[in-house]
Amino acid sequence: MKRKWLFLFFDVLFVSVTFLVLAWLRPGTRTVILPRYYGWFFLFLFLWVSVSWLLKKYNPEGFSHLKKKISSILLSNFIVFGLITGAIYLFGSYQFSRFLVFGTIFITTIIEITGAAIIYIFKSSTLIEDGNDAHSTDVYDNFYQQKPSRHPKRRREKTPAIDQQEIDTSIIDLVFREEGKEVGTFIAGHVEQAKGLLKIVSTTTLFNITALTHTYGAIVNLQRINDIQYLNKFFEAVNGKLPHGGLFIGKAETHHKHKERILKKYFFPLNYTIYIADFIFKRIFPKVPGLKKIYFGITQGKNRLLSRAETLGRLYSCGFEVLEEKTLGRYLFFVSRKTGAPTFPKRPTYGPIIRLNRVGKDGRIFHVYKMRTMHPYAEYLQAYIHQQNDLQEGGKFKDDFRVSTLGRFMRAVWIDELPMLFNWLKGEMKLVGVRPLSSHYYNLYSDELKQKRIKHKPGLVPPFYKDMPKELDEIMASEMRYLEAYEKAPFKTDVHYFFAALRNILFKHARSK
Repeated sequence: MKRKWLFLFFDVLFVSVTFLVLAWLRPGTRTVILPRYYGWFFLFLFLWVSVSWLLKKYNPEGFSHLKKKISSILLSNFIVFGLITGAIYLFGSYQFSRFLVFGTIFITTIIEITGAAIIYIFKSSTLIEDGNDAHSTDVYDNFYQQKPSRHPKRRREKTPAIDQQEIDTSIIDLVFREEGKEVGTFIAGHVEQAKGLLKIVSTTTLFNITALTHTYGAIVNLQRINDIQYLNKFFEAVNGKLPHGGLFIGKAETHHKHKERILKKYFFPLNYTIYIADFIFKRIFPKVPGLKKIYFGITQGKNRLLSRAETLGRLYSCGFEVLEEKTLGRYLFFVSRKTGAPTFPKRPTYGPIIRLNRVGKDGRIFHVYKMRTMHPYAEYLQAYIHQQNDLQEGGKFKDDFRVSTLGRFMRAVWIDELPMLFNWLKGEMKLVGVRPLSSHYYNLYSDELKQKRIKHKPGLVPPFYKDMPKELDEIMASEMRYLEAYEKAPFKTDVHYFFAALRNILFKHARSK
């Protein structure tokens, strides 16, 4: 009951503030409109609260069903709109500003719908999940020589050819039953190659993994990883239950699919209202100090938004390599193989400014500061991206899905590189010099160039902008020319390269993609 009165209080507050703001925007409001309207305003407020109360708009239980809550808001506000319109025409009060009356109703309705969407997210921590709660229990356990399937005729034709001595078809039948034919075929095609015991679970609980008493050749989790609170710890626990080369198969709902699902579920513009509220809560809150604690305190990490890059990057950081990824329905399924122990940082950064490990003078690894242009954990995917895609002009990776939409814009105008001025002030970089490279990219260079590179500090303005090379060989040749010239005449070379780069940037629109 207390919450109902609280909702009523905030609703009256929103209506009153909206009315006063609109009145203030009108010419002569403080001397004419406000004194004339106070009677009509209290009538309007009485009708607003009465109709809203009768239609249970303030009922807190209604926030668990967003469609019903929005229907209640629209219906009650439309009725108030009709009553006020009727009263204006009934009493012939045409001199009153319809801008104030109808504007207040319209804006307050938008505020109420947005507020309902936000409360819905906070309350349930899931927008449109249809009973997809975490089971937090193991569902299947498979050892050699188990009993055959009780219904071989009904399910056997759906199962790929698997050696009965290694994997019991009844377990695979259950996967087909739970996930469907397409997913079952995908999983079965990989687990039949695993050496050792097979463990199939449907869990989001770390305890269910750490409590396993065997080492398995393959572990399959049928629950989406979006609902795992301590995701890195979960992956680390799976890593500990696999031998070197063991398989881990799982699924995730990517941010792209999540957005697509919301926009299809609701009508315009409600769908974008819900998506914006969802994006603010699940993408911005976890990255802002202070708000991050609120986010995880409310959600416990459930139903988090994960990009494709973050999903795969977390796997690599936890000692896996991705063998295959495939989108089936609304989920991205991945097959990963254990390659070693977890290597993820103890203090990962998710905020707008990140620290990247780069090779500096004397081969020393130092931290380069940049604005985040890639999704979290993207730095772990350099080798994977290099395997999947060739380098494009300028030496960057083609079709790099790690770069966010905002990141592409920041790269185009160099906003992302502004924090590197801090590295320059610290003396770790100079104004003109070769680009600071990651260890992976550095190892693509020839031995001769690598040795010459580490004799000097990297720079903010690389020779790339003077020569505009396209292929990796051309980039290495450009850097070699610069370094050789710099060793002969440091000051003259840097001045020449700086103004040449500036000319290309201003007049030839040179950009680093």
